[in-house]
Amino acid sequence: MQDRKELTPKQIVTELDRYIIAQEDAKKAVAVALRNRWRRLRVEHEIKEEITPKNIIMIGPTGVGKTEIARRLAKLANAPFIKVEASKFTEVGYVGRDVESIIRDLVESSHNLIKQEEIEKVKKKAEARAEDMILELLYPGGDDELSDIVTVNTDGEALRELRSKTREKMRRMLKAGKLDDRLVEIETSRPVAAHFEIFGPPMMGDMENQFKEMISNVLPKAKERKKVEVKEAKKILVKNAQEDLIDFESVTKIALKRAEQSGIVFIDEIDKICAKDGQSKGPDVSREGVQRDLLPLVEGCTVNTKYGPIKTDHILFIASGAFHISSPSDLMPEFQGRFPIRVELKSLSAEHFARILKEPENALIKQYQALLATEQVTLSFTDDGIDEIAGLTAEVNSKNENIGARRLHTVLEKLLEEVSFSADELGGQTITVNRDYVRDKLKDIVADQDLSKFIL
Repeated sequence: MQDRKELTPKQIVTELDRYIIAQEDAKKAVAVALRNRWRRLRVEHEIKEEITPKNIIMIGPTGVGKTEIARRLAKLANAPFIKVEASKFTEVGYVGRDVESIIRDLVESSHNLIKQEEIEKVKKKAEARAEDMILELLYPGGDDELSDIVTVNTDGEALRELRSKTREKMRRMLKAGKLDDRLVEIETSRPVAAHFEIFGPPMMGDMENQFKEMISNVLPKAKERKKVEVKEAKKILVKNAQEDLIDFESVTKIALKRAEQSGIVFIDEIDKICAKDGQSKGPDVSREGVQRDLLPLVEGCTVNTKYGPIKTDHILFIASGAFHISSPSDLMPEFQGRFPIRVELKSLSAEHFARILKEPENALIKQYQALLATEQVTLSFTDDGIDEIAGLTAEVNSKNENIGARRLHTVLEKLLEEVSFSADELGGQTITVNRDYVRDKLKDIVADQDLSKFIL
């Protein structure tokens, strides 16, 4: 497949189709936004810095795929991604969480992403180093041990050849797992834990964690020796070797640049910070205040993080909300202006639910089949059974709160409750989920309005 970073808009939509059903308008909007980032990075003139992302507001009820679209988009682009809820910044009266923590979390996500990439690059080298260390631990005698089995007349060349052959034989045994159960003594280091609490105002969790991390880095690491099996020792030594081989200064530089140029921030429940009907009293003061705090991040500013300063000018912001009792026009004009692209996601129908159950690569029925297969139980869904599940899901959504595709989780869990509970006794059997099976398990619950509110 073509490089993920060079996917065309059509290819991006095709990739999103593998996991998300319907919502073509939203897929097109995010595909164009992602492709424009690729285009901007290839602009050679000074205008490159003037080209800013066209931020997006996705409007639609819960459970229709807003978050999944943003998450899959970030994965496609191999980009740092962070999801936050706008309502989090109004939890403590008029004093919400520091909005700059969004960018700090994004940089942390970027650092972890780059670190993992670097770990993969040095993996083979680290494994070879760990194997050498384990061989030294298993046969610390070296030349002296080998010389005991060589005659006095053996010359130095023969000794080196024998040593090399023995070492390679041990290496093959080690790779084959034949030495996994042997015990070796290794030295490990662990940071001295900072056992203290910081007492202060609410919402200081970020500052507390950073302070503890700073103290842990200053304190010397404790050394300890312990005996472990070879298979466990290899994991520890490989991890230590990877840490030694990685250039963390380079990781930090790349992480900051990746976050600046490719970072994606998904702000959910943006409708919760709308002032309703132009009101500006009570909690609406707090809501408008959150918008004002978020505005500099979206417009472009510099945020200090523990890895260094980062500019937010080219970070893509995707906001989403149901907007049941408000509309995007209730947002501050300045805030609206920073989200020029608006796409509406449609409510899901029974037909959509049937496709969601069957088509995505991570479809729910595939997940349940995989889970029960571990107990040697075969779960088979017929087309009429899937259609019945989809129809009942749509019916329950229409009569109760519409939670979109999330209702499928509830319906399937209730439908397969008895099978899941008794799976250990059903090994070797095939359970066929057809229309009659679904009606038998769920008909009474769906028909009883009061009961369905509690159970489904």
